[in-house]
Amino acid sequence: MHVKYFAVVFLTFVAWAQPPATENGPQQSVPLVVPAGVPLRVYLTKRIPKKVGAPVEAKLLDGVSAFDREVIPAGTQVLGHVSRLEPVSKFERTKAVLGGDFTPLHRADVEFTSLRLPDGREMALQTQENVGLNSIFSPTPPSKKPPKPQTNSTGVLGTGKQKIQDQINYQIDRVKSIPDLVRAPNKMERLSDYLMAKLPYHPQYVRNGTRFDAELRNPLAFGSEPVTRSSMLLVGTQPPPGSIVHARLITPLDSSLSTQGQTVDAVLSQPLFSPDHKLILPEGTRLTGAVVVAKKARLFHRAGQLRFNFQDVDLPADLAQLKFPEPEPDPANAPIQTKKVLRFRSQAILKGAEGGQAPVKVDSEGGVKATESKTRFIETAVAILIARSAGDIDEDRNRIALGRGPETNVSGRTLGGGLGFGLLGSLLSQSSKYVGAAFGYYGLGWSVYSTVIARGPEVQFDKNAVVDIGFNPRVPATASK
Repeated sequence: MHVKYFAVVFLTFVAWAQPPATENGPQQSVPLVVPAGVPLRVYLTKRIPKKVGAPVEAKLLDGVSAFDREVIPAGTQVLGHVSRLEPVSKFERTKAVLGGDFTPLHRADVEFTSLRLPDGREMALQTQENVGLNSIFSPTPPSKKPPKPQTNSTGVLGTGKQKIQDQINYQIDRVKSIPDLVRAPNKMERLSDYLMAKLPYHPQYVRNGTRFDAELRNPLAFGSEPVTRSSMLLVGTQPPPGSIVHARLITPLDSSLSTQGQTVDAVLSQPLFSPDHKLILPEGTRLTGAVVVAKKARLFHRAGQLRFNFQDVDLPADLAQLKFPEPEPDPANAPIQTKKVLRFRSQAILKGAEGGQAPVKVDSEGGVKATESKTRFIETAVAILIARSAGDIDEDRNRIALGRGPETNVSGRTLGGGLGFGLLGSLLSQSSKYVGAAFGYYGLGWSVYSTVIARGPEVQFDKNAVVDIGFNPRVPATASK
């Protein structure tokens, strides 16, 4: 009896000590590595002088992920320095001279060398030299009130009323945001930069808030994490309809250069999870597609257009071994090993994007069009008034109307000189009323050409441009090995 009792206890203990034979299976380890070439999206927290060796302080704008988790949070401090200076292109130099700026303009290449994580740890890194993007990030945007609930917004009448109300609210918000804009930080610095830029010769800075896409030269390792077979069940399956992923373009695109059928590649910068938080697509998943429509910008500000979509989804190469582990090889009869690839077909279109030189608008079918603000016509209207004032050189009429001596219309020709040739033009226009008038008409002509006649903006996506891609699968998933 005692023997049977101890045997039962022993077998129970052995069964309890054995690892559970569940669907989880054996655990494997996934390295958390941010590979070389991944950009760190940062913005300057202080303006920097364009001098070699000048220290650079920035913060991470977007968090950085590895596999299925964030390893570097947004707001992490990034430090670096100005590595070298390069002269601007001849076109930019000529354009600046025509505007009265004779400063030998340079571009500052910035290199980032270390991270300071929120927990106090510091991590060395090395990035490619970068001159920054043509955009400024403001960490304190004007506050926005939550939208009021819509009523009677269906039908043609309701839609029309809503559009009118939206336009009214937009104009009211613009007016209300002016005090916030004036009280926002670094306004004196921006005003100082603007006034200095009008001088014929001035110091050069990289503005506070300038954004950078600093590509890593070397990978960053953050240890590893254990994964089980059950946690990988949904990996590589078709994303649910309506799923949106955050990605970056690997292929630079330009509506003036791209052609129909051109291959387009993008890489997920953040993982995609199911509604119950099961991993579907890890960070690093590659999307491949093609350009469908490419139209160049034309005269009279007709903007360029692009449309591209994605059909092929390739998961990271190391993921195939995790999802389909191979048995231990037999040394006596080892088969030829073939590399496994997880790939499936899908249908995905662009849902949102950040533009390059000009803002862009994405329609419901994934088409992209460059946009321009209508406020550019205000500049032309002001130029007309200034040119008219500068061209008023009838001394007798001005002297009778204003009761002044022979030196009349000083303000008009001063403004005309500034319009055509900056501060230097304002000084030169004092030599003669005809010089001020000539500068005023020159500035008016340039303003009319640039705002009315010139080509519209092109749709441009630089390498690593951030895009949102939406899935609408029409093709069943097929995994190939």
